[in-house]
Amino acid sequence: MRYYAQPLSQLIGQLSKLPGVGPKTAQRLAFHILEMDQKDAQDLANSISEIRDKLSYCSICNNLTQNDPCQICSQHKRDKTLICIVEEVKDVIAMEKTGEYKGVYHVLHGAISPIDGVGPEDIKIKSLLPRLDENTSEVILATDPNVEGEATAMYISKLLKPLGVKVTRIAHGLPVGGDLEYADEVTLSKALEGRREI
Repeated sequence: MRYYAQPLSQLIGQLSKLPGVGPKTAQRLAFHILEMDQKDAQDLANSISEIRDKLSYCSICNNLTQNDPCQICSQHKRDKTLICIVEEVKDVIAMEKTGEYKGVYHVLHGAISPIDGVGPEDIKIKSLLPRLDENTSEVILATDPNVEGEATAMYISKLLKPLGVKVTRIAHGLPVGGDLEYADEVTLSKALEGRREI
């Protein structure tokens, strides 16, 4: 990056750290930001700064929120007896877009992956257990339909079965190896309808 002035080179370097952004895309984005008017550029910088300062994780479900508890956990109309377990915050958004699910969530922030050195203690499974009581009617496992998601679902299922909690898995209307966040609302809705006990 010796061809660019230091601030531009630094911006390109930072942008290229984003997932899916290679050096050429980072360069295009940096030049676009350079051409933005001052107010828009400042608004972008403020948004990036504020996302780290103003957002935290819900103390109940681990969802991303500005207020604790999060908007979903705070809603009285939600069915608190139904808990849907997802891997990431973006999966909550995907499920909410279906308009079909009326329960609450538990976000794991990852999946079990021995190859990557991620075990059950590295994701938010422990905080799920205190949420389960005699009022819990069902736990829906909506982890991604890939090796890691399946391993996580099986682990949680075996952990919860002795507690007498009904544990279901969303149907595999989703492609194996796919991610929840990329599935359309109809596919997710059908997968939710066709869930099965494991």
